[in-house]
Amino acid sequence: MYEMNRRQALVAIGAFVALAGCGSDEPKKQGESSTANRAGAMPNYGVGTQFKATAPLTFSVLYNNHPFYPMKKDWLFWSELTKRTNVTFQPSVVPLSDYENKRSLVIGAGDAPLIIPKTYPAQETPFVASGTILPVSDYMDLMPNFSDKVAKWNLKAELDTLRQADGRFYLLPGIHQDHWVDYSLAVRADVLEDLGLDVPETWDELTTVLRAMKKKYPDLYPMTDRWGVPTPGGNLLNILGTAYGAPGGWGYRNGAVWDASTQKFLFTGATPQQKQVLQYLRTLVEEKLLDPESFTQPDDQAIQKIVSGKSFVISSNAQTLVNEYRPPLAKENPKARLVKIPWLIGPLGPIKSTAEMTRLENGIMISKKALDSPNFVAMMQFVDWLWYSDAGQVFAKWGVEGVTHTKEGNKFKLASDVDYVGLNPGAPKHLQKDFGFGNGVFAYGGPTELLQSTFSEEELEFQKVMNARSATPVAPPRPLTDEEREQATLWETPLKDHVTQNTLKFVLGQRDLGEWDAYVKELEGQNMTSYINLLNTAYERYKKEHG
Repeated sequence: MYEMNRRQALVAIGAFVALAGCGSDEPKKQGESSTANRAGAMPNYGVGTQFKATAPLTFSVLYNNHPFYPMKKDWLFWSELTKRTNVTFQPSVVPLSDYENKRSLVIGAGDAPLIIPKTYPAQETPFVASGTILPVSDYMDLMPNFSDKVAKWNLKAELDTLRQADGRFYLLPGIHQDHWVDYSLAVRADVLEDLGLDVPETWDELTTVLRAMKKKYPDLYPMTDRWGVPTPGGNLLNILGTAYGAPGGWGYRNGAVWDASTQKFLFTGATPQQKQVLQYLRTLVEEKLLDPESFTQPDDQAIQKIVSGKSFVISSNAQTLVNEYRPPLAKENPKARLVKIPWLIGPLGPIKSTAEMTRLENGIMISKKALDSPNFVAMMQFVDWLWYSDAGQVFAKWGVEGVTHTKEGNKFKLASDVDYVGLNPGAPKHLQKDFGFGNGVFAYGGPTELLQSTFSEEELEFQKVMNARSATPVAPPRPLTDEEREQATLWETPLKDHVTQNTLKFVLGQRDLGEWDAYVKELEGQNMTSYINLLNTAYERYKKEHG
């Protein structure tokens, strides 16, 4: 791992232009943005500089309100942020469950706040043609911390995946120093021990484990799953499909998978690997090893099954394991031990990513209206500091030293009366709920050392296993023109619907896998070939125009 405290001087502008500039754009000099709207901006802002506006400023922000830590106006985060930066947020609060829909509505209506966080790569694309969001790549001279990390961590290939047909990108992504795997499966370790079995390391071994569990507990489904709403098999189809080279669920994205051997994109839902994934799951359902409700049941129902001992395997991440599973499970069965296990290995071997997976996180769109603000430069400096500087990332994640945490060397420690992800169980206060830090709207991405600073020893062991695995090269850009994007959308939506519907039919036995060829022909009837040809044409064009 790289050391988070290895700071470099701000990258030379010539080097950065090659990395982040648009192919034919005239490069800008560092700190010399074309905009004159500099009221409140710092004249000498750079890497390592504590941003503080020269006058009190207020910036509107779309706020994704998480039900686990609903927003409070008296959070220390707000007051301390103003104290440090002279900036006050004006949040437009939207429930997590309605965030994507509300975001689309306010942008479409021209009512969006200036800062629009919690936007995942590709979610910005529908707003590009309308001109309602800013081509942020034009303003990299205002974001020295972002530019510095992109250069140091060699994120050019990832950043290129965000570029549109005009060569620009319109999303400031959260960026990780290394690949970070969080979502996996959790297994009842005490049940494994009772059966004399080891923790499974491959998908085939999982099948063996589930069969042993079924034999001992014939009236139960050994595995149930969650995160099937609104995306059926969200996590399960993603991690299983990744192991086979055909990510589904959350990993489906736009339905294209990069084939390095042919240097072309293929339609994920029609690949032989996809058929293997469905056959694997069909076997589990057919043998009653996997709960057929896994793909459609509400999360609460899935949690209840794992907590009550009606099931022993479920999708999980680190916080879910600590916050949602273990406390009620301990009340129900004090001897139960649920553990998160490393990604199971499939035909592609021990990997931690596919070509479609990058080190980019959810990020920020900037409303085009921001250009008209006299405080535009100050706002971009502020965004750069809070989301991308070392100091801003530490502040957003850990809070205020001496209040929410202490620090010895590079080691952070929560205050004794503050809990977070189970690090101080039983503490009367909570870092997220009571202070507003560790908030997913503001705290994500960053150096691996900072990312792992809140990890338990158990989670660090999980990460150690995953980090030892290989990462596959990132898929190349294939940006579409406005006309192509409009056409692609008309094809992509029915294709995705057909894949989703038939995935469930094949897995649940409502359609025989002997009909696979007929299913592929149905996809061809839905313009699958034309869609993939469009993406490959875009790839070839971008390669020719931008290298």
